[in-house]
Parts: sequence; structure tokens; C-alpha cells
Amino acid sequence: MTVNELLQRFPDEDACKAHLKALRWPDGKVHCPRCNLSLKVYQRKNQAYRWLCKHCDKNGYGFSLTTGTIFEDTKIPLRAWFQVLFLMLNAKKGMSALQIQRTVFGQKFDLDGKVVGKGSYETTWYMCHRLRAAMRDENFRRLTGVVEVDETFIGGLERNKHKSKRNPANRGATGKVAVIGAIARKGNVVCKVIEKTNASTLQGFVNEMVSEDVSLVATDDASGYSHMDRPHDTVKHTEGEYVKESVLGTVHTQNLDSFWSLLKRGVVGTFHKVSKDYLPLYLNEFSFRHNQRGELNVSTFDRVLGAC
Repeated sequence: MTVNELLQRFPDEDACKAHLKALRWPDGKVHCPRCNLSLKVYQRKNQAYRWLCKHCDKNGYGFSLTTGTIFEDTKIPLRAWFQVLFLMLNAKKGMSALQIQRTVFGQKFDLDGKVVGKGSYETTWYMCHRLRAAMRDENFRRLTGVVEVDETFIGGLERNKHKSKRNPANRGATGKVAVIGAIARKGNVVCKVIEKTNASTLQGFVNEMVSEDVSLVATDDASGYSHMDRPHDTVKHTEGEYVKESVLGTVHTQNLDSFWSLLKRGVVGTFHKVSKDYLPLYLNEFSFRHNQRGELNVSTFDRVLGAC
């Protein structure tokens, strides 16, 4: 789907609302977001996309098309939300909220030179995080086949920091955020922020994300993976070994390393700085784009909207 196709498909707000309604209630029956029933739901007179549920309240519980969604009470048109989502899905290394704000809303300044209005940077930043939350895979299935597992660390090098903020004691992973991930060869990736990289944390992640029926779990030679209860083999990165053949198959972590590289290029080149509190949302975004690679089309776009 190109930009022109997006704008043609959603030429106005009514088209966006009709599409969102079809995604939210595909059976054609409007369900109350409170009781999830449609038996006593009635259209409000002279009010499009607003209904009353007499099952929840004898006086009628009022709700709208966006009640219970990330669009609830928004003052931003749905057409703008759709454009922001389109840009996020089609930027391989992500797109900053500031760039999206310039592209979708333009810039409106007050007398002090601060960007203000419905299309302000703060509003766009909020929209992006709402959409990243909707990219979380709620129907995740544990990975099977040949699976690579590895951890990485997000954070700047001490030598790149301002002299007043450097700490000579920070070496290696110190001062950075640990992220662990798993990827099925030619399949999906899943990752999450972790507090520690000890054996219980690493193996707990493997048990949660990787099926018992896996044919091989490939990792590096970190000691935390040594007592895994799944078919397991390692490559010794500390000794310069990156690929090897074993009775279980070809052992390497190159697919996951490629994903880490893409993630870090996005953090460094696009977002410049990502806080630990919001890093899980960025992981949602990069994981979703990777898992939908080659399928960034109408169905992918609708999949995110349906989760909103």
C-alpha cells in the first residue's frame, strides 16, 4: 500500500470510521464494550457511530465507535492516526515522532517559538506510543524448529558521553539496558527487556518463548544457557567461532544478530535515545515490523488497527 493508495482508500473521516467499525465488529453487529453483547444495543438518534446498550443500564449505557480503544477521547482525526500508523509500518528503522509530526501535521509555533496545537510533538509522541502498544502480539505461539537465542545491551558507550557524565567504572554492560531475544530461522522474533542476565532469567525466557518440540536452540557460549532442557548447542564467540556444524544442525546466531543490528541502528540513527521505561514499546514496533516483513500491506495495516 502506497501513500496515494492510503489517501484514496481513506479520503475523509467517514471512510476511516466506517473501516474501523468493520474491523471492530466484523459480524456486522455492534457489541457493547462493557458487556460484549449486542442484544439490546440501539443506534442513537441523529448521532452517527454512537449507541446505547440497555442491557448494561436500564437508562442506557452510551458508547461510541472509539470507546475502549486507543482512539477514545482523541481530538486528532482518525485519518491522521491512519497516516501516522502507515509511516511507522513502512519505515524499516523506525521514524521519530518529530519527523512524523513534520510529515503529517506540519509545524505551528506560538510566540515563544514552541510547536503547539493538535499536531504538536508531544501529541505525536503520544500517538506513536499508543500505536506501538497495539503492535504487541497477543496471540504469540512459542517458537519451533531451529531457534536462535541471544541477549544484547542498549545504551551508549562511555566515550561517546559528555565528559561530565562519563563514569570510568562503567564497563561492558554496566549502565546499559539488557534485552534478550529469540528468533526462529526464517520465522518470527520475540524479545523483551530483562533486569539480569543470570541463568535463571535466561533459561526462564527460553522456557517461556521456545517450544519443547524445538529441534535446536543455538546460543553463544554464555554460561547462563549451559543447563538448558532443550536440544542445545553453542558457538564460542569469545574464541572467534561464529558458525559450526553439529549433529543437531548448523549452529549460529546470525539471524538474531541481524535483528539486533537493525534495532540498534534505529535507536542510534532515528530515535537517538530511548529510555528504559519505553524501550518495551520500541521492541514491540521493531518485532512487529520484522515479523511482518514482506507483508507490509493492507492486511498488516488492518491487523494493527484491529488491535487498537
